Amino acid sequence: MSAYLHPGYLLIVIWVLWAASWIIASVWSSRVAARPSLARELPNRACTIIGAILLTGRYHFPGWPQLWALSDTDAWFALAALLGGIAFAWWARVTLGALWSGNVTRKEDHRIVDTGPYGVVRHPIYTGILLGVWGTALFLGRWETLLGALLMTIGFWLKAKLEESFLVAGLGEAAYADYKRRVPMLLPLAKGWG
Repeated sequence: MSAYLHPGYLLIVIWVLWAASWIIASVWSSRVAARPSLARELPNRACTIIGAILLTGRYHFPGWPQLWALSDTDAWFALAALLGGIAFAWWARVTLGALWSGNVTRKEDHRIVDTGPYGVVRHPIYTGILLGVWGTALFLGRWETLLGALLMTIGFWLKAKLEESFLVAGLGEAAYADYKRRVPMLLPLAKGWG
């Protein structure tokens, strides 16, 4: 098998291409009307950044062993989880359009989007990224990467909770309550989890 078709190489290429495309697409966003203070965003940002650093697998703690090495077949399944997660996140980003922001914000023309992936979960970008994160953590099979995935999950959950409280404050509880009742937060079919 060519080195370029090895799942480990493709895993890196997929994440780099996703990050580059995500940054380039950030120009497609409407004006921000309001945002929470940095102090309110600090907990989710800290968890997500530390988790992402650990997820890279480049930082190994002494005495923390490799937990497993995936077979080629299992490695391809982990890679498929990454691809599926990124595809889901991109579907959500396209559906959200100019209302997207990398930070918790409320746009001037903000409204609740409940179509496409937003009819499956309220935060499909986070869900998609987390599917890719957990696929990557399982692929690498180290305590550090699993801890990184867990921290990123906590970070995205905290960000989702902050985003929802911020949107409710701006759009009103009544506008968001029906959507929240109908659609789960991060996990499809898990309505009681947030």
